[in-house]
Order: sequence, then structure tokens, then C-alpha cells
Amino acid sequence: MTHELFWLVLTIIQTGVLWVVYMIDRIMVRGLEATLDNPGPNALPQSPWAQRLIAAHTNAVENLVLFAPLVIILHLLGISSGLTITACVLYFSARLAHAFIYAWGVPLFRTLSFLASWTALVILVLAVFRIV
Repeated sequence: MTHELFWLVLTIIQTGVLWVVYMIDRIMVRGLEATLDNPGPNALPQSPWAQRLIAAHTNAVENLVLFAPLVIILHLLGISSGLTITACVLYFSARLAHAFIYAWGVPLFRTLSFLASWTALVILVLAVFRIV
């Protein structure tokens, strides 16, 4: 497994487990039975931090759709370098930071962490076209 694929797998795991944290909040706020039921318009709202984490999770899924194919394309093309590995580490780290910072409600740093992950995506696109 290449380093880039390794970081892709970690990113998939990270994205896949984010829901667990806000589901714990949902159980605490609504109770287990209401959590297992279909949510309706009268459902109690989750804690503000959990609502923000839900938004961060949605954003993580939306961006994973960009990251995963880029890493797979690089792998299929046999492209791997210190820069592509660094970009994958940056992407993983920035997305992890984004989730926590978003949940904590820190707007400026949330945006900066998002831009860091976006920068990593740009680097990977440039690598696919052998520009970097």
C-alpha cells in the first residue's frame, strides 16, 4: 500500500466515525428510543456543538468525494512523491482539525482548516497532471 492510499484509508475511517460522536449527543438529548425512531419535525434539537459537527461531517463527506478519486488516480498512474504524500497528510490533518474546530464553533480557524484541505486537493490535481 502506498503512503497516499494509507492516508486515504485513515481519512475514510475518520469520516466514517464522525457520526458516532453526534449520535451520543442525540441519545443524551432525546433518549435512546427517540434516537432510534425516525426524526420528525417535533424532535428535540441536538446540542449546538453536535449540530455543527453534523455540518462538519456532511462537509467531510462532500470533500472525500474529491480526495478519494484523486488518490486512486495517482495510484493508478504510479505517481507518488514527497509532495503527494505531504498533501495527503495535510488533507487528513486539516479535515480532522476542521471537524473539531467546527464543532467548537471557531469560524476563522474552521475556514483556515478547510482552505488547508483544499490546498492539498489542488496539489493532488497538479500532481495528476504532472505539473508539480
